[in-house]
Amino acid sequence: MGDVKELHRQWCIADGHADSLMWNRDLCERSTEGHVDFPRLREAGVKLQCFTLVTRGFPFIGGFPLFAAWRKWPREARGSEWTRALWQIEKLDAFCARSGDTVRVATTGAGLEDNLAHGRLSAVLGVEGGHAIEGQVERLAELHRRGVRFMGLTHLSNNDLGGSSFPMMGNRGLTPLGHQVMEEMARLGMSVDVAHASEQTLTDLFAHPTVRYFCSHTGVRAAGGGWRNLSDEALRTIAQRGGVVGIILAPVYLGGDTWDDVVRHVEHAVDVMGEEGVGVGSDYDGMVALPRGMRDVTDLPRLTEALLKRHPESWVERVMGGNFRRYFRETLGGG
Repeated sequence: MGDVKELHRQWCIADGHADSLMWNRDLCERSTEGHVDFPRLREAGVKLQCFTLVTRGFPFIGGFPLFAAWRKWPREARGSEWTRALWQIEKLDAFCARSGDTVRVATTGAGLEDNLAHGRLSAVLGVEGGHAIEGQVERLAELHRRGVRFMGLTHLSNNDLGGSSFPMMGNRGLTPLGHQVMEEMARLGMSVDVAHASEQTLTDLFAHPTVRYFCSHTGVRAAGGGWRNLSDEALRTIAQRGGVVGIILAPVYLGGDTWDDVVRHVEHAVDVMGEEGVGVGSDYDGMVALPRGMRDVTDLPRLTEALLKRHPESWVERVMGGNFRRYFRETLGGG
């Protein structure tokens, strides 16, 4: 493990998805709770972490306000999906300000590279579900101004933009509002995260000529596992547009709870997409279990170790972060 940890210090280790902000923990302080905070990310050698803004819960419970109250969100932050999104952005900005300049939100490709050159962690902001804008397309520009660089159109249920991949949602496509949102995202340079899109919404999205898309966290259908995993056809389409697919670490989507199960999904995705199309999208702090032997992000070197038993360092470096570094360098924009 010593050699692997040294590789983690050298490489741009990247992760495409963590829901840590919704738990209202102090990310500047090391915790025994949850999977991610700044000290544990640094220990793991992570240089790029995507943080997503969650504003709505399970489709059959609608209990996100109760969850937020339990996690001691302020009352004014809990009031609407829009205020929930803004509050999480403000929390991350405050954590970065208190980090002693060890963490910055990366909003440009140049900023990402500057963070890497100076040993800072880059936080990349995304939204999990376009219901956060509450039907107001002009709010996308406000999110972009505040540092958000990607958004999934749907999450765990259908919304006013399109269809969710969650079971029994009817495989709905993009709505007229969903098409408007996609056009505005393309104009602003925001990527679409396809992680929770229905098959028909994926088809509609893939037909757009210019929007950039990737998948922050998923399994791959041909390697087994859960309902929301991507087909080989979807993997190929994402790769053809220069996107990256982050392989999830949740056993429910992998069809098993060992490192070998993660490796199986990674290898199949690389076989379909090529070496530049695959990364890691853990779903840390996303209310899902992790593989056996993984407590939190500090155990991420175990995945690197498992991959190095089967593949050369250059191959593993791309999967463990080089591909997400390339994708975000290209898509975060200038300025």
